Amino acid sequence: MTRSPRHSGVAGFGLSGDHLVAGSLALLGAATLGVTTWIAYRSGGALLDALRRPLSPTQTEALWTGLVAANLMLLQVVLLARLPWIERAWGRGVITRCHAVLGFASFWLMVTHVVLFAQQRAARRPADIGSALLDLFVREQHMLIATIGTVLVLVVTLSSMSGLRRRIRYEVWHLVHLWSYLAIGLVLPHELVSVDFVDGWTTTYWWTLHLVPLCLVLVWRVGRPVHVTLRHRLRVEERVEETPGVVSLVMSGRALSRLPVSSGQFFLWRFSGPGWTRAHPYSLSRAPAPDTLRVTIGGTGDGAAAARRVQVGSAVAVEGPYGSLAPLRRRHPHLLLMAAGMGITPFRAILEDSDVEPGEVTLIHRARSEAERLFADEIAVLAAQRGVRVVPLLGPRQEEWSFLPRSEVGTIDEPPDRALVRLAPDLLSSDVYLCGPPRWTWGATQAARAAGVRRRDVHREEFGW
Repeated sequence: MTRSPRHSGVAGFGLSGDHLVAGSLALLGAATLGVTTWIAYRSGGALLDALRRPLSPTQTEALWTGLVAANLMLLQVVLLARLPWIERAWGRGVITRCHAVLGFASFWLMVTHVVLFAQQRAARRPADIGSALLDLFVREQHMLIATIGTVLVLVVTLSSMSGLRRRIRYEVWHLVHLWSYLAIGLVLPHELVSVDFVDGWTTTYWWTLHLVPLCLVLVWRVGRPVHVTLRHRLRVEERVEETPGVVSLVMSGRALSRLPVSSGQFFLWRFSGPGWTRAHPYSLSRAPAPDTLRVTIGGTGDGAAAARRVQVGSAVAVEGPYGSLAPLRRRHPHLLLMAAGMGITPFRAILEDSDVEPGEVTLIHRARSEAERLFADEIAVLAAQRGVRVVPLLGPRQEEWSFLPRSEVGTIDEPPDRALVRLAPDLLSSDVYLCGPPRWTWGATQAARAAGVRRRDVHREEFGW
């Protein structure tokens, strides 16, 4: 079969159009914060006065913190609207981290907003504080639903804190997170009433700031997935057990040659049957063909367990493709691919689909044992065909934040950066691509950076939640 250009796994040098679009959107998002600040203060002089007395907040600061908190919450929605340019340019790991930073900043600004307004209302009616606060949070126009929305934001934020998040199931966390959309809708009316919209453009701006993210979500998270699903009508054609607990699903469909997907990308998959409403991200584990797609599913979560029980003939709904691993943007003559566990799946597809010269690529794959090295035989064949150097790293992790395994005789004393140079002698003339759990990719990134690899030459795709 002749590969089409869209399946090419290696791209040229330079900044991509996706990065330019994503950067422009980031600048536009930053500009909205400036406009929102202007709405709150109305003049540069008022803003300068506030900066001169940061420890003496007035009602203007109470208003500003609330408006900026709402602004940041809307930027979070845009980040997770699955815009293809942002997904391809930054990757899911970067997007998730930015989403978390914006979320916690928005939350603390919202808390400050509530505290400042409560303090000022209490100061006006010191003899009747209880009634004053009841008026503020319940009785006044639209304030009861705004209070409910604030409580929902509090619940969502608490569920995202790492200590609690590790104790709840992904499905519960995901459902709670969807309450964010309801919270935004509940707090909007009190924002429109509270802000003194003396200018028509201010009202237009604030409505636009809310409607644009809503339209992006409807188009890219609802409309496009429905269109792709109905257009290609995927069904599970074959189910193969690769290793204990790891299953590959081969799916057939209509007009798959028109699906704009490259090796290294992933979809969000929903399989008919119990739990079909919950989507889970799985990378293609084989180069996309005109008539089939293959994904490989492992892990210990409820979603992975349900996906492994999918039967032949099941209907499939898809959302995507996403991911920053494709196309591989090359700046250097060599390429280092580093994977941990199930992170090997996109690299297995990339090796099949990339035109590389012998000796150009090194693949490092960490697994607990030889038996858990997924696709070891397939990768061996591809490596022999393309002259890829494969380096298995077998055994339990050396320590929580290291990419290295333990040796047979105990802990490896060699620093991670020196070990990486030994494993990949061409490291400093390589583009480095990583795929694996967040802590493992962090450790591998730190080792590469300590060895002298520039930040722009390290690309990460993480899985986990």
